[in-house]
Amino acid sequence: MPARSRGGREDPLAEYRAKRDPARTAEPVPAPGQPLPSGDDDTFVVQEHHTPRGRTGERVHWDLRLERDGVLKSWAVPKGPPTAPGTNRLAVPTEDHPLEYASFAGTIAAGEYGGGHVTIWDAGRYATEKWDERHIIVSFDGRRLAGRYALFPLDDGAWNIRKLDDTQPPSEPEPELAEAPLPMLALAAEMPPAEEDARWGYEFKWDGVRAVAAVRGGVLALTSRKGTDITVRYPEVGRLPDALAGHDAVLDGEIVAMDAAGRPDFGALQSRMHRTGPEVPRMAAAAPVTYLVFDLLSLDGEDLLDRPYAERRERLDALGPSGQRWVTTPWFPGGGAGVLAASEENGLEGVVAKRLDSPYRPGVRSPDWRKIKNFKTQSVVVGGWRPGQGRRAGTIGSLLVGVPDDEGRLIYVGHVGTGFSDQNLRDLQRMLTSRDTPPFEGALPREVTRDAHWVEPDLVGEVAYAVWTADNRLRHPVWRGVRDDLEPDDVVVEP
Repeated sequence: MPARSRGGREDPLAEYRAKRDPARTAEPVPAPGQPLPSGDDDTFVVQEHHTPRGRTGERVHWDLRLERDGVLKSWAVPKGPPTAPGTNRLAVPTEDHPLEYASFAGTIAAGEYGGGHVTIWDAGRYATEKWDERHIIVSFDGRRLAGRYALFPLDDGAWNIRKLDDTQPPSEPEPELAEAPLPMLALAAEMPPAEEDARWGYEFKWDGVRAVAAVRGGVLALTSRKGTDITVRYPEVGRLPDALAGHDAVLDGEIVAMDAAGRPDFGALQSRMHRTGPEVPRMAAAAPVTYLVFDLLSLDGEDLLDRPYAERRERLDALGPSGQRWVTTPWFPGGGAGVLAASEENGLEGVVAKRLDSPYRPGVRSPDWRKIKNFKTQSVVVGGWRPGQGRRAGTIGSLLVGVPDDEGRLIYVGHVGTGFSDQNLRDLQRMLTSRDTPPFEGALPREVTRDAHWVEPDLVGEVAYAVWTADNRLRHPVWRGVRDDLEPDDVVVEP
């Protein structure tokens, strides 16, 4: 018997599922028979969809999706939704999509339905004024779509979308790139020698996701290590401007999820790193993250990038942004050996040593900053997987991973089969794009190639391990999680 929605209809996602292979597509594909989620019918998303066209070109269209009765009613808009009043644009109805699709962005494997790259062009809330078979009138409250719109069918089965008024999106300017620089990065290295200890400041190394916070006019924008806007992913950090007491500022810090003992848990952060849809507020309330602040890059329009680290830290301490979901981290001028020992005693990842006179160099990995770890980790590029057995039968048993060499060739460094939760395995299955040949350079062990499934080398993860072996393999690697803040080209052998 077909699954039915809250309104008693036959499963509205049957067509959606029929077009997609959940083992190959990165898109969310809910299992049949599950009850539809119960939302408030007020979420919208517009996704920009790039699909290959020939050998070098591509086709671009936009998909408008409105939450209604537990699904996303969807239209393909070839030229994008209009932003000026009185303009009509073609809108072609497509199959209903699951509500989880409101947060989807990523690459759909070539050969799959809709293969190409999807990004979120706009998202937010909408209100319904009228909804019947001939007219849909709604009001959008987004960053790009705002005001009243009408959707109505044409005689040929297609629809049009029309902007009805001249309401414009909020006029608050978003922080410019100059105000939200890429974060400065540390080199993996040894502790500074004892005779230089007094020239360095020390901080604990936090196991989370790097984020630059720009606050201007009471509006917060969070950007990732790659410069991506991640504000919508962490709404619990949204009241940070209140703690600045009217100041405009750009801060550098780390978003972390804490375990029961109050220590950062990178694995617990995985479920939040890619979410942008209506489920985010619920997840934020159930397991909120914390923003740990450790640098001040500008204050009330004054650029502090060229000021010494010690001065920036002192001014950050004087500013004192603190609250329930953000805190200024401690720092210690000198005394590095004691700070490292304390980090190990408290189960932290390690320390970061920063020269007291060092300026802030956006996007640069500088020897003026050094990271010293209590345990070894290595970023890796996923190039394949082997099927599981027993409880993992039918899914991933282990990942085949590599590290690019100096010429950019992916070199196989081993397989990792531990450290995964069931949710990790489900997420990974959606993220990987199949290919016919191994992406690794050179010969591979026969036991690997016997049953390997090869994938495009575009997903970066992190593993903990014991040592590098004599034949350049990782010994006893354990999966720690996906690193969506890194590109494959960023991965190098870490000391």
